[in-house]
Amino acid sequence: MGLKVLVVDDDFINRKLLQTLLKKNPKVSDIIEAENGSDALEKMKRDPGIDLILLDIMMPIVDGIEFLKIFRLDMANAHIPVIVLSTDDTRKTEVFENGANDFLRKPIKEDILTTKLDQWSN
Repeated sequence: MGLKVLVVDDDFINRKLLQTLLKKNPKVSDIIEAENGSDALEKMKRDPGIDLILLDIMMPIVDGIEFLKIFRLDMANAHIPVIVLSTDDTRKTEVFENGANDFLRKPIKEDILTTKLDQWSN
């Protein structure tokens, strides 16, 4: 059974880029997209089978940090790794303090993404 990955980014181009990279990965079977943290929380409720989340920080409505705070309040989500994607290295400490498992700098490189997926999908 492949990985079901939730991609959370308000930028359409970033979502498509991630989708392209994820589709090349034989471990990934499903890709779900969300435009912001609020949208992502809704999709998590509807689909409890999500295995991994790729999360942007800078988003309207509910940003990545707010999403993490809400998401990590529910212990049912404790096992789901969240990899934060950002151009802003200064937010690294903040995302880890709020429950992120990993941090990737944008632009995302395919080999690094593959390594992270392997690392978090065991």
